[in-house]
Amino acid sequence: MRDYMIIGLTGATGSGKSTVSGFFKENGYVIINADNIAKKALLPDSSCLKQVCGVFGNDILNPDGTLNRQRLAERAFSSKKNAALLNDITHPWIFLQVLKMCRENIDKGNNKIVFDAPLLFESNSDIMCDCVVGVIAPKEVRMQRLIKRDGLTREQLEKRMSVQQSDEFYISKSDFVIDGSKSLQEIKSEVELFIMRNS
Repeated sequence: MRDYMIIGLTGATGSGKSTVSGFFKENGYVIINADNIAKKALLPDSSCLKQVCGVFGNDILNPDGTLNRQRLAERAFSSKKNAALLNDITHPWIFLQVLKMCRENIDKGNNKIVFDAPLLFESNSDIMCDCVVGVIAPKEVRMQRLIKRDGLTREQLEKRMSVQQSDEFYISKSDFVIDGSKSLQEIKSEVELFIMRNS
């Protein structure tokens, strides 16, 4: 039996993953965030960004060579096919970086790790996890949060959400499910319950 634990944390955008992740961090877990790694994958002149430009067009770049994330999002989330194309490019790079970061942390004695990844199952990254926590929330709750957080319109969010998985998807595949629409205290209690059961 290995002496460390990697927990996969996943759920749709706006479901409350960041809140759940914060409570894990409060309990001494190292958080590895897939979105932060993905941003590094798309830095100017990276091989990953060049591949993305090859698929979605060089005009997804700003004049200074940085990625215009809104323009890429508009194209990538315009269909499930385009979303899959973007994921096929970025997922392998992210997966290798996560493995490296896990190894570095384990070598330092940090044996409790949470891998926060919206596309955990789609990228097959759940294979590296001992168990998976899924976070769910009603669509309208997620939409209101994203309008407030990202300043997106309902039309933009509808397009984005149309290529995302349903709550039923996360419920059926996760080992433990947290309702991210509950109060902060209730969510904290759910995280602590999970930790107690898996200590």
